[in-house]
Amino acid sequence: MLESQIIEVNGTFLGTIILEADRSTRRFYAAHESVKSLHNSKFAQTDDPVVSVAYVFRRGH
Repeated sequence: MLESQIIEVNGTFLGTIILEADRSTRRFYAAHESVKSLHNSKFAQTDDPVVSVAYVFRRGH
C-alpha cells in the first residue's frame, strides 16, 4: 500500500481507498455493511471512487 484515503459520509466511516503499486489503480476496502458490495472494487485513475461509494451508501439509507 502506497497511500490511502478515508471515505466517510455525514460522519459515518465507510472504508478506505488504497493506491496500488502500479500508482494508477485504487482499491476500495469496505468497513461499513452498507457498502460491502463494493469491497475490493478497483477504480482507474480517471474514476471517482468517493462518488461511487457515497452513492451506494445513500441508496441504502
